[in-house]
Amino acid sequence: MSISLYEFADELNKIMPVIIKEFGRRHINELYKGKISLPQLLILNFLNEKSESRMTDLAHFMKVSTAAMTGLIERLVKYNYVCRVYDPGDRRIIKVELTLKGRELVRKTNQQRRSMIIDVFGRISERERVEYLKILTRIKEILAKEGESK
Repeated sequence: MSISLYEFADELNKIMPVIIKEFGRRHINELYKGKISLPQLLILNFLNEKSESRMTDLAHFMKVSTAAMTGLIERLVKYNYVCRVYDPGDRRIIKVELTLKGRELVRKTNQQRRSMIIDVFGRISERERVEYLKILTRIKEILAKEGESK
């Protein structure tokens, strides 16, 4: 089968929204209750990896201004998923960390995501899964390299 890069892009444009929507539909209730947004979920996952982070580092990670990050964090604080911690040596430095409720939400989200992946990818062969993972890993490397140069 031969397909041009333009045809590939058109097909991917049709496929990706369906995949994102269907994985999202099966996701945790907090996303669909309107409590948190997808960017906020990314922030929670980032904090889960780092344990705590300065607002400027979070803004850099999400590629937004610190003012925009403040709005995202404010809602997470409101629902008690994160808390702000002031640096005792310099009160201008504000760090954000997950609360117990935030850690539990990340754990539940990761557990549900894992179950969805097992359900969907259990329907294709191991060879196809290995190839898919190889391709996604390569795409991640390309995007990460691009992100570093900007």
